[in-house]
Amino acid sequence: MSQLLVGVLSDTHGRLPEDAYAELADCDFIIHAGDICGQGIMLELGGLAPVCAVLGNNDYPEYGESVGTVATPRIGGVRFLVTHTPTDLRAILSGRTNVLKPGDPVPQVAIHGHTHVPELLRGSAASPADVVLCPGSVTRPRGGSKRQLAKIAIENGAVREIRFVELE
Repeated sequence: MSQLLVGVLSDTHGRLPEDAYAELADCDFIIHAGDICGQGIMLELGGLAPVCAVLGNNDYPEYGESVGTVATPRIGGVRFLVTHTPTDLRAILSGRTNVLKPGDPVPQVAIHGHTHVPELLRGSAASPADVVLCPGSVTRPRGGSKRQLAKIAIENGAVREIRFVELE
């Protein structure tokens, strides 16, 4: 099986910078973790690769039925859970919501946006997922971080690499 590359971004807030767009051009799949704030961004991303997106606190349901508050895609055999806020993500992972039913497989990669601060947690800090990822923001970084996104390499049904990509 060949390698898949998943681009992960969040908090575009109505603007997709050219360097972010260019950085996503080699991706096989794109995940947007909310605060899209513009149908044009969905169209631009969709011109590069299939897109899975969730609504953020600044979004409205203008993107159609395929974009809700939670997404659980399976990409290259890897189970993902995507939501906008870390609070919602933790509530889902802890079983305090009905998003994951008893017996559902635990997502391997849990993704959120909202904080605008990049974060990569593994092990007990990510439990019960293998990884919790926030890609930061491509437009409005916070906490001393730079504008950035993340890329996940998947091979043979497993995550091989997760890296942050700082934008100019």
